[in-house]
Amino acid sequence: MSAATQSLPQRLRRVRIPIIWWLLLVTFLTAWLLVTLYGRGDFVAPSNLNNIVERATALGIVAVGQTFAILVGSLDLSVAYLISVTAVMASYIMQGDPSRVPLAIAVVAGIGVVVGLVNGLLVTKLRINPLIATLGVGLILRGLLNASFQNFAGSVPRSFQYLAYGSIGPVPVPMLLFAVVVAIAAWILMRTRFGAHVYAVGGDRATARLSGIRSDRIVIGAHVLTSLTAVITGLYLVSRLSSGAPWIGPDGVYDLESIAAVVVGGTVLAGGRGGVLGTVAGVLIFATLDTMFNQLGVDSYLKQVLRGLIIIGAVAVYAYRSKEVVG
Repeated sequence: MSAATQSLPQRLRRVRIPIIWWLLLVTFLTAWLLVTLYGRGDFVAPSNLNNIVERATALGIVAVGQTFAILVGSLDLSVAYLISVTAVMASYIMQGDPSRVPLAIAVVAGIGVVVGLVNGLLVTKLRINPLIATLGVGLILRGLLNASFQNFAGSVPRSFQYLAYGSIGPVPVPMLLFAVVVAIAAWILMRTRFGAHVYAVGGDRATARLSGIRSDRIVIGAHVLTSLTAVITGLYLVSRLSSGAPWIGPDGVYDLESIAAVVVGGTVLAGGRGGVLGTVAGVLIFATLDTMFNQLGVDSYLKQVLRGLIIIGAVAVYAYRSKEVVG
């Protein structure tokens, strides 16, 4: 029987839902049960679901970018500090003046491109390990921030806060922002030559080079995209807080958690396998757990311990998946 003549039930039976989405469902149902039994409030209330979306937006946007870096066999530990740089510089330039918003966005976007280029060049031209290269760049950004700003700097205009608190009809703007970033990233990976080259370079860089693919350019491009998503995250966070501060990125642990979300979502750290849709599921798992911890009244220090265990679990998942790939 051809695919065209198969009935709808037969087609549905052939659809395979990735295990990460089943894990997300189990996580959500478990959180709902625990909050119902032991927590405060209704876990499935619209306001609470909106909180999950808000928590997922910041981590999700930068995790989508991190997916590109990991797919080419690299990673980026500078994103947390770039988020802080973006938030501080944007609010410092805006000073509450709506007319300065375009200038602020242009400046921080330029900073993001430069940081991505530096990361990519260090990894490709100087052959520095991505972990060391991006960590070094991140520490440079941290030093520059701490030397220049000690506390909150500047402010964003009220109109700019629409990015964090506005809605179009019943749909929150943060959800739309996240969805647009995911859609663009998925289109790049699945529909463009650059996306195909990302998978080729991550799968086997030497073979990709022999096939005529300029591997270094692809790796650099992936790092630039990662940095630009960190910039978008920084703009989103400063719109929520109304002012930027040096600790916004590091306190959110966006570097390690973005990597963990990508790996939990099914992207292999060695590169070449995975995608942004799995990353979305990984991010939603993190956001669901974080919301559950808050409603259960989990101590902030214990929450950090639990986050650490989740990250360790993500690394364990990577190790297991790597053995499967090698085997």
